[in-house]
Amino acid sequence: MAPHIRLTAGWVAAAMGGTIVTAGERHEFSGVSIDTRTLKNGQLYFGIHGSRFDGAEFSATAIEAGAAGVVVPRGRGAALAGGGAAVIEVDDTTRGLQALAHATRMDSGAKVVAITGSAGKTTTKEVTAEFLGTAYRVIRNRGNLNNHIGLPLSLMELTSRPDIAVMELGMNHAGEISTLVRVAEPEVRVWTNVGEAHLGFFASLDAIADAKAEILEQATASSLLVANADDERVVSRARRFAGAVTTFGFDRSADVHAADVVDRGIGGTSARVTTPKGSVQVSTPLVGRGNLANILAATAVAIHFDVPLAAMAERAASLTPAQHRGDVVRLARGVVVVDDSYNANPTATRRAMEVLKNTQTSGRRVAVIGEMLELGDSAVSLHEQVGRAAVAAGLDELVTVGGEPAKAMADAAVAAGMNRTHVRYFATSDQAADAFDGYIRDEDLVLVKGSRGIRTDVVLDRLKAEFA
Repeated sequence: MAPHIRLTAGWVAAAMGGTIVTAGERHEFSGVSIDTRTLKNGQLYFGIHGSRFDGAEFSATAIEAGAAGVVVPRGRGAALAGGGAAVIEVDDTTRGLQALAHATRMDSGAKVVAITGSAGKTTTKEVTAEFLGTAYRVIRNRGNLNNHIGLPLSLMELTSRPDIAVMELGMNHAGEISTLVRVAEPEVRVWTNVGEAHLGFFASLDAIADAKAEILEQATASSLLVANADDERVVSRARRFAGAVTTFGFDRSADVHAADVVDRGIGGTSARVTTPKGSVQVSTPLVGRGNLANILAATAVAIHFDVPLAAMAERAASLTPAQHRGDVVRLARGVVVVDDSYNANPTATRRAMEVLKNTQTSGRRVAVIGEMLELGDSAVSLHEQVGRAAVAAGLDELVTVGGEPAKAMADAAVAAGMNRTHVRYFATSDQAADAFDGYIRDEDLVLVKGSRGIRTDVVLDRLKAEFA
């Protein structure tokens, strides 16, 4: 294995097209940081310019906190000379960080897997990393570091020269995935699906699909795309991919195909998975058909890297969800909560309700659904669809939280046949939590889901305290 990449001042400055204002080229950094609050001694601090702050203003603070170097816009480095740290000037600090991450990615020798989609990105990333980890040294994005700043920070971990990096690419505007693809230059791309997430920033679902399709850019004949065969918007755009395509899915013919699917609700799912390299029975505790699709996508990636199917099946049986993403929490007095409070969109919320429908329980099926944000002019109608889906899923109680769209969801459930006394609406999660005292009964099965901005995790925390 080659030695770790050394982040010397000379190498870093050359990668960014920067100029060293002070300190010799042998000055070396232990890593990079953009936040003086979490900066570690010896790191290189980037003064990123944000919409509400100018990180370069904190460069002196970073040096005092132990930064071995700082990166600032041109013309702002002279004032920092003499502080004992290397000072490097660049045209743009964000682009400088991206350029350094790209240079590190190329020098590392690692293969990069990039994952995008409207839903399931994080779980697909985690499962893919777990499968590949049975045979390779793998790194992955930490948390949700998946945007134009988070991705470069994640790629900087390639200084340790792992075999493979599994990177999630996020976006909410056109052009963002294109930037991330240029930085990551992936050999393998994964496109999970197209959904309503961020519809408020786009004219239509097709416009979202076009923005996601930027994952196809800069591919070569040796590139691989793993694509959802059950999503027509993905399939139609995948036809123009320059490299090979491996498909996954349930309903249509696919290279990696799941059949004989058994959905056990909160008990997880199982299926017979057929691939170009054979078939295997897969059982996983991850809940819902959506998570099984994520496993299929991860399987398609792993077989490309020759990971044995048996190793994947064994790892699938012990998978655990990322925090607040379908985590099954068992509380006192038989209360079970499906904690899916990290985020929400209409399609994922309907799928989460199906998990309750497919779970045997002696208590009530209760859903606490927060408003799904960033849906634009379609917000009310999409929330009404979810309200009707709550009735179709056989829920006994529905609690909605948020603004007018959340109220419309509650009204739609009543119009579809749910008794008004079993539907409750609250403007905020704090109000819902306060009203929850005595509402949940022994043996109840509860789904908590909503966009992060609605903070439905507040309701979850109240339930944990009440049924500790």
